[in-house]
Amino acid sequence: MARHGGRGWYGRVLAAAVGVTAVAAATSMWTAQAGVVNAQRGGAHARPGASSSAPDRAAAVSAEIVHASDKGARGVNITIDDGPDPTWTPQVLQVLREYGVKATFCMVGPQAEAHPDLVKAVVAAGHRLCDHSVSHDTTMDKKSESYQKQEILNAAAMITKASGGVRPLYYRAPGGAFTPYSRHLAAAQGMRPLGWNVDSKDFELPGTGTIVTTVKSELPNGPTILFHDAGGDRSETVAALREILPWLKQQGYSFGFPMR
Repeated sequence: MARHGGRGWYGRVLAAAVGVTAVAAATSMWTAQAGVVNAQRGGAHARPGASSSAPDRAAAVSAEIVHASDKGARGVNITIDDGPDPTWTPQVLQVLREYGVKATFCMVGPQAEAHPDLVKAVVAAGHRLCDHSVSHDTTMDKKSESYQKQEILNAAAMITKASGGVRPLYYRAPGGAFTPYSRHLAAAQGMRPLGWNVDSKDFELPGTGTIVTTVKSELPNGPTILFHDAGGDRSETVAALREILPWLKQQGYSFGFPMR
């Protein structure tokens, strides 16, 4: 999500979570979305009894921050940050389902851990997973490498376990607080660093109309659009998606995923 102050809304609640013992990777396979499961696992399977701070390593990907869409010049990527949330994620999923749109969900580790049913619902619907850290600390780029490692790898393990074995394909630093270290660490684990081109600024609660206008005006900046499904009242986001998704289709855009 966009950087807007300090450790972020989640950090105050989860400051103690930074030092938690890493979650072991799940051994079960979430059978829906088989192709994505294979890509996210990178051909590797969790070892019984593993106690590593991350799932078994997937095939490495580029450490460059990706903004492009796999649908080409007329493609757009819908990305949803900070969830899953039991109130807003189901509503976002419903809107995406109505318009036949696939999205990338950038999840905060403890949120995924608390709502595994929603993580599985996201995967079953054909969407992709993205690691958005443990405590949503928007100052991660000012912290030690050991801190960054815990934030990224622990969240990846939480999300993978909650999903039933599906790995995040991307890593988005809270507030865009990437470092060369964090980018290369994520990439080595098979998670492409993910940026954005269009910030809907929905977290500011500016009103549905303003969110829609912002997205339309910033779309020439590039294809990856940032929304949120947690961290506050997201009714404006849900309403804005109902306007933006059909409008994008009318403009001749197709919906894809960030390049891997």
